[in-house]
Amino acid sequence: MTSANGNASQVTNNGDVRKPFKIFIGYDPREDQAYEVCRHSILKRTSIPVEITPIVQSDLRAKGLYWRSRNQFESTEFSFTRFLTPYLANYDGWAMFVDCDFLYLADIKELTELINDKYAVMCVHHDYSPKEKTKMDGAVQTVYPRKNWSSMVLYNCGHPKNKGLTPEVVNNQTGAFLHRFQWLDDNEIGSVPCVWNFLEGHNEVVENDPKTFPKAIHYTRGGPWFEAWKTCEFADLWLKEMEDYMKKKSNVS
Repeated sequence: MTSANGNASQVTNNGDVRKPFKIFIGYDPREDQAYEVCRHSILKRTSIPVEITPIVQSDLRAKGLYWRSRNQFESTEFSFTRFLTPYLANYDGWAMFVDCDFLYLADIKELTELINDKYAVMCVHHDYSPKEKTKMDGAVQTVYPRKNWSSMVLYNCGHPKNKGLTPEVVNNQTGAFLHRFQWLDDNEIGSVPCVWNFLEGHNEVVENDPKTFPKAIHYTRGGPWFEAWKTCEFADLWLKEMEDYMKKKSNVS
């Protein structure tokens, strides 16, 4: 597992130094392969400097930043640690959190160009009620309002209300409070086109309509790295990306 990308800052045309865009990817040991492919897919296509960091629960526990007990409804180790993103970004600038089960097909720069400073967070406003009772490798499939909104979030880390996402709050608040963004007013939650969190098995591509073509596929039910989901929709794209990642990895080592 690679912890971060060391790309240096670059200078824009007007002479300002642009810091790397911070991206935090949820990490679960069961999905190490998914994390590496997600990371690879971002780095392969980005035209801007990015700094990618995995959110690893064991590391956060060792640092005293996470002590919450895990319950039966948490399908991954980052179910709640994701909300530490503003804290981990030092409450500075914009940063993105994304689940590890994403595959990026477009330049992350396009997503950053949608950022609007008037919002505290920006995400895809899904209306998603899964029919399956289980997902991934048998994890319980839960249904709740604003499901999957928190799976890919652009955080305005310096926003006064996001500074309230302290380790104490993340460790003690309810799942409903966190996953439904209840620390914010509705008008502080900006919207991003669904192509940036395209739910496999739910969202649909409309033929000859480029606006419906996914820029980031979310294998929310489970991806090809799980035996039960090896033939899911868009499995071929993920497997191709994994093959490309493995080739580049072998060339480096």
